[in-house]
Amino acid sequence: MPPRTAPTGPDGHHRPSSAQLRRWRRNLADERAEAAVYRDLASRRTGEEHEILLALAEAERRHEVHWLDLLGDDVGRPVRGDWRTRVLGWLARRFGSVWVYALAQRAESRSAYAQDAEATPRMAADEQIHEEVVRGLAMRGRQQISGTFRAAVFGANDGLVSNLALVLGIGASGVGAATVLLTGLAGLLAGALSMAAGEYVSVRSQRELLEASRPAADAATALAHLDVAANELALVYRARGMSADDAHARADVVLASLAQYEAQQAVDASLLRTTTALPGGGVDDGAEAGAASGPPAPPVPDRDEHESVGTAWGAAMASFCFFASGALIPVLPYLVGATGFTAVAWSCALVGVALIGTGSVVGLLSGASPVRRALRQLAIGYGAAAVTYLLGLAFGASAV
Repeated sequence: MPPRTAPTGPDGHHRPSSAQLRRWRRNLADERAEAAVYRDLASRRTGEEHEILLALAEAERRHEVHWLDLLGDDVGRPVRGDWRTRVLGWLARRFGSVWVYALAQRAESRSAYAQDAEATPRMAADEQIHEEVVRGLAMRGRQQISGTFRAAVFGANDGLVSNLALVLGIGASGVGAATVLLTGLAGLLAGALSMAAGEYVSVRSQRELLEASRPAADAATALAHLDVAANELALVYRARGMSADDAHARADVVLASLAQYEAQQAVDASLLRTTTALPGGGVDDGAEAGAASGPPAPPVPDRDEHESVGTAWGAAMASFCFFASGALIPVLPYLVGATGFTAVAWSCALVGVALIGTGSVVGLLSGASPVRRALRQLAIGYGAAAVTYLLGLAFGASAV
């Protein structure tokens, strides 16, 4: 019996199989959907971020052309893209926040082009680099929310786990439902106040430590009186980590441009930092660049490093509210009158759902697997609650 051969078209080339056509159409739909996501995000951004997003959309269009060429006359009717990409597009049209960037980063990491024989190595490399581009775009947003977000996640998780453990431990000791309810509410209030106070002190102290490393606000007034030959300004830059040559070159630029800065009323503490943009492209152009004709542009200050820490009051309020909301969940069954094992089961179930939710949110924002983070949160929460429940059984008067 002669071996079977793949069907061929009129031009003598092998025709793709039905499975190949379906995969190519699906890839085409995904590329179109991803390009639309980036265009929608770009419409909500300005400046360089807008241009970067449009460049990503153009890259996805090039990938789209590749699948169109392979399909030829077999393009067929448009196919809907992956449901996750469609959800991402819906979010991009309405929000355009760091959450969308985090989801886009996850979408880029799911690319299977490295294992797809019909995708070119360049396309696979593009998808890998796209993930890093989106990671960079999401970085600023993550920094801005990291302080308050950390307090919120820790507060909610602590409220869920600690109050579930408290309620189960007390309940397992054999006391009445009213005592369990009172204990749970007392734990809610005490824990929320403690968490808020701790976050306020922690964030306030961290901001004060960062502030102590900033140049003094009035230090820039001394620049006009420095000995240019001695160039002691270079010592400031060297103390902040620059090499001797770069420090002297930077100091020369600053001192040579000082008159123009004074005319613009732009002499401030940012001139004493090593990362503030200077005229002439920075330290590489030397003092001559700083003394070039025309007034220099005012120095551009660095982004506030405090944004990744958050504000003390913001962290305290987030911690209080989220701890209280998390700690309320294990108490809810007792509030509605449940008792005994029924209340325990409902508390565990409700807290489990909440832990899965907080774990998924952390996973999404961190660009990791939300399922893995959710299961980790669930295991930690149930593990802590199980310990206190067993202790309540061991030392209590009777079981629930």
